[in-house]
Amino acid sequence: MTSILGMSALFSPTIMSPDRATLLPANPRFDENPMKNKGTGGLVYSTEHGRMCPVCRQPVDRCTCSSAETAPPSDGVVRIRRETKGRNGKGVTVVTGVPLEPAALASFAKQLRQACSSGGTLKDGVIEIQGDHVELVSKALEARGWRVKRSGG
Repeated sequence: MTSILGMSALFSPTIMSPDRATLLPANPRFDENPMKNKGTGGLVYSTEHGRMCPVCRQPVDRCTCSSAETAPPSDGVVRIRRETKGRNGKGVTVVTGVPLEPAALASFAKQLRQACSSGGTLKDGVIEIQGDHVELVSKALEARGWRVKRSGG
């Protein structure tokens, strides 16, 4: 039967001490827990709780980080423009400055996409709708009582 000291010698590189009485790790940091050494790293998944939030280190269903988000500061004007740059010539309607919380903004973006019968996405508080729907989107925004300005060409 192998002793515990002998088992650790099998799994980690070691060197003999000068007095040949004990084994020393070849790398002093090798025996430390690598998860404790990382400043921003940590537990990502646990079989007990599932996915973990990297910011507050709580299970995702009990995470308080996402609920703390607020609407970005706005000047009160919702801007609409049509973009083709970087999209292989395909037009996209871009809406910025909508004064809503992130969760409400996501549902509003979905309503706009459905009203335009088109696809799209929400990236960093900016709504992108595939196709040229500037007029339809501006009418929908004015109906909600927001001041709308068409920017760009």
